[in-house]
Amino acid sequence: MTEAELKKALAEVAGAVETMLAELMPDAAGPIGRLRAAMRHGSLNGGKRLRPFLLVGSADLFGVPRERSLRAGVALEMVHCYSLVHDDLPAMDDSDLRRGQPTVHKAYDDATAVLAGDALLTEAFGVLADPATHPDPAVRCRLVAGLARAAGSEGMVGGQAIDLSAERHGLDLAGIERLQALKTGALIAYACEAGALLGEASPEQTAALVDYARLLGLAFQIVDDLLDVEGTTEELGKPAQQDADLGKATFVVHLGVDGARRRAAELADKARCRLDSFGENADALRRTIDFVLARRS
Repeated sequence: MTEAELKKALAEVAGAVETMLAELMPDAAGPIGRLRAAMRHGSLNGGKRLRPFLLVGSADLFGVPRERSLRAGVALEMVHCYSLVHDDLPAMDDSDLRRGQPTVHKAYDDATAVLAGDALLTEAFGVLADPATHPDPAVRCRLVAGLARAAGSEGMVGGQAIDLSAERHGLDLAGIERLQALKTGALIAYACEAGALLGEASPEQTAALVDYARLLGLAFQIVDDLLDVEGTTEELGKPAQQDADLGKATFVVHLGVDGARRRAAELADKARCRLDSFGENADALRRTIDFVLARRS
């Protein structure tokens, strides 16, 4: 797969995700209409849609119909977007800009942002539980349980709790890796796990995909740390230098810029190796590694 083909595939999945998200959040009158507008503001404003793409790409390995994998990808993206809406709140990261536009609490208000995030999170599980996502209720239950685990206190939310704690400033390298494996990596790992679940993959195939995703997730976060140091607010679509301003320990703080780049490249090589058993069918997932390393936003 060429770089141009990957960009086309990413755009195709992103467009399908955008369309389905909009259908799940139709206009309404009164206070619910305002809530839905806030939900759309926090989820229909672009973004890489990397998590749904990984889910769809993993499911494609097993011939899963796209309408199923896209539904699961949309549910995952709803959870990711809810986390961004809440992370941006004054009580957490206190950000005014996300993806180049005002954050939800700035465009609306704090209470509406909380409710918009709550609704995105809750309704995501309804999408997974719908028979349209998979005809087998046992598969749907595993999808729901896996996302709950990845998003909860042993996953993304647990990572955010560490990130907001006082100990965040004194973490060593192992501590930063654990933090990011929870906060960022858990949902990325779930993307590939869910694709394998939809495809009813073998335990060995599932383990290989989840290992790939975990390694990719760490590389993704290292690049994020590098962008926070080297990128501009215009490039990132959100405030630059946030981690430095807050005095947070990061991969760049511990490894330096060059060391962080080397570590990301090492993780990328290991991630590629996890895909060997899938042959050329996994080319889209392999090219995604290069996309993550080269991203500028």
